[in-house]
Order: sequence, then C-alpha cells, then structure tokens
Amino acid sequence: MFEHSLPELETLLNKAHIYYNQPAFIAADPISVPHMFKKSADIEIAGLFAAIFAWGQRPTIIAKSKELLARMDNDPADFVRNHGEKDLQRLLGFVHRTFNDTDLLYLLDFLKRHYQKYDSLEDAFLLVEPAETNPDRRAFQRLAHFHELVFGAAYAPERTRKHIASPARGSSCKRLNMYLRWMVRQDDRGVDFGLWKRISPSELIMPMDLHVQRVGTRLGLMTEERSDWKAAIRLTEKLRAFDPADPVKYDFALFGMGVLEKEW
Repeated sequence: MFEHSLPELETLLNKAHIYYNQPAFIAADPISVPHMFKKSADIEIAGLFAAIFAWGQRPTIIAKSKELLARMDNDPADFVRNHGEKDLQRLLGFVHRTFNDTDLLYLLDFLKRHYQKYDSLEDAFLLVEPAETNPDRRAFQRLAHFHELVFGAAYAPERTRKHIASPARGSSCKRLNMYLRWMVRQDDRGVDFGLWKRISPSELIMPMDLHVQRVGTRLGLMTEERSDWKAAIRLTEKLRAFDPADPVKYDFALFGMGVLEKEW
C-alpha cells in the first residue's frame, strides 16, 4: 500500500481521471457500444446489453454486443418496441458466456413491456417513494427495485436472475453501477452520456471489480478482500471526500490505473 496524504491522493486521482476520461478511452471500452447510436432509447438499450455482457475480455464484450445489435438490424429501440415472433427467431442461438437466448428473450419481453408505458429506461430505476435521504440507501433501494421490476413477471426464468444483480444479495452490482454511470454522469469530456436527469450523480456507487479493488487497496482507499456491496459503498464514501457531487468520476482513474497499467 502506498502512503499518500489526502491532498496528495486527491491530486493523483484527479490527474488520472483527467487522463482517462477522454474520447480516446471509448474505442476499447464497452461504452463504445452505446456510442454507436444517437437516439436516447437506442443508447439506453444498447448500453444495457453492453453492461450486462461486461465480464471477461473487453474485445469479446464489444464483439458480442455488436453481434446482438446486428441481429436487431442495428435499430434496438425499434426492435424492442415492434418485434414479433418471427423477428425473435433470428436471436435464437445467441450466447455470451452463461448468458443465452432464454435470458435474451425474457429481457426483451421486459423491455417491450416497459417501453409500452415509458419513454425512457430511467423510469425503471426511479423509486416510487423516494423518502430515503441517505445516498447509499437510495442507491441500494434503486438497484433492488430495478431487479424486482425486471423479474416481476410470473414467467421470469430463474436462471436469468443472475444476470441482473441486486445489492439485496450482497452483490457489488458492478455492471449496473457502470451502466448508471454511463447514463447519469455528464461532463464536457464526451465519454459518459448524461441522458438521465432525475438521478443525481452524487447518488451513484462506484462500479467495483477486481481491478478497482486492487488499485483502491494499493492507494489505501479500502481494505476489503471481497468485491461486494459493502466494499463498493465504503470506497464510494471515501471518494465523496474528494468530490461529493460526482464521486464515480474516479472510476476512470481506478479502472484505468488497474487495467491500462500506466504508472502513476
């Protein structure tokens, strides 16, 4: 573990954030998938699948996301809203690791039902009674609510639940927190989209994976040995000390330092 004073650590993280939070970051990252589109609904849907697929090697994640979108004629919002039984035939046989066409067809069913009622997928993450003021509790409730909403249908396949994490099960919810970062954060760097305005960036939780955990531990930001919800909360709380309005901007710094291996 490196010894840094808080001002030194803040300077280091801000420097790394600025270095990685730039358009050059996009091409090799799964966020490149929603960047293929201009319309909000297309970005939401493409981004959701890219985030769900985001485990393993990044080139494979991007390739499988593009394969799925090609099967949707690269028009995901129209496909979700208007597909019929014949259209779904072209999706059969799709596989990414443990995600298969059973999971895909159910999630498309959920998305079609959702977009029949709402214009944006943001509504699926909004709390009906947002009385909780603690940002970490609100984040917990938001993600738990989304999981319950997705699997609210009586015919939801049990096997598909593992692809949509919930903090109620102790998961760090890395992929959903990453997706929320993409949709909610907005700055002048051009990487995250900032499409959703009803969720505050201050309430976002760090996407916690082994790379982020390793760097966070090395820098003295965390001591946890597990990448679970509690660890993600503790890390986010530490980062709020540097930027309470936008703590997950440091995802660029910790992920970049862990995966892209530039010395700092």
